[in-house]
Amino acid sequence: MSDRSDSTTHFGFETVPEHEKAGRVQGVFNSVASKYDIMNDVMSMGIHRIWKDAMMDWLAPRTGQRLLDVAGGTGDISFRFLKRAGRGHSTVLDLTAPMLIEGRKRAEAEQMADSLDWVTGDAMALPFKDNTFDVYTISFGIRNVTRPQEALNEAYRVLKPGGRLMVLEFSQLPNDGMQKLYDLYSFNVIPRMGKLIAGDYDSYQYLVESIRNFPDQDTFLEMVKTAGFANAKYRNLSLGIAALHSGWKI
Repeated sequence: MSDRSDSTTHFGFETVPEHEKAGRVQGVFNSVASKYDIMNDVMSMGIHRIWKDAMMDWLAPRTGQRLLDVAGGTGDISFRFLKRAGRGHSTVLDLTAPMLIEGRKRAEAEQMADSLDWVTGDAMALPFKDNTFDVYTISFGIRNVTRPQEALNEAYRVLKPGGRLMVLEFSQLPNDGMQKLYDLYSFNVIPRMGKLIAGDYDSYQYLVESIRNFPDQDTFLEMVKTAGFANAKYRNLSLGIAALHSGWKI
């Protein structure tokens, strides 16, 4: 394994040592955990619920499947998955314990307690055996991982043969003019809304910057393929403000 002691990565628009990023990301999500669901409304102009439903439509959960919901935070994806599957199991994994605490407080968590596990862990070093899960999801989380390719590699490792990867993430609009308009909204409105709603400007500023640093749809698709996934495809949501990437472990 190569020495990464002097490797750097992005934290928003700032360049930081790789070993610092996870701690900084934890700081952001510790700060916003109690307002995370409101934050998603602010970041997506309220459309994240439609995107998550579109994710479930493409995923088509089946009875008895085991889901690993990485960066699962407050459980939004897991709750949707279990409702669609009718019967199944979800393991919600997140780097930030306060996010999991918020998830466990939700009414759905109580109703589905027998079908849920909540685990603190790192997407780049999953604490699970090979070939364990039928489905792996990560929703608005992979752009916060220090090395996204390693997270995709880990996803491939823990999925069973025939397992499905599904990634929902903010992405890039294909039209430069539209992208500039969205950037104006993102950089001028979202951090101020974060300050107003959660008393936290800096965390929301980071989240906006992290979106702009994330690879575009085609670049990320190649990363999915590099991890070993077959039949890899993506679908744009809201013209590319977000995108769904899908792949299969064959």
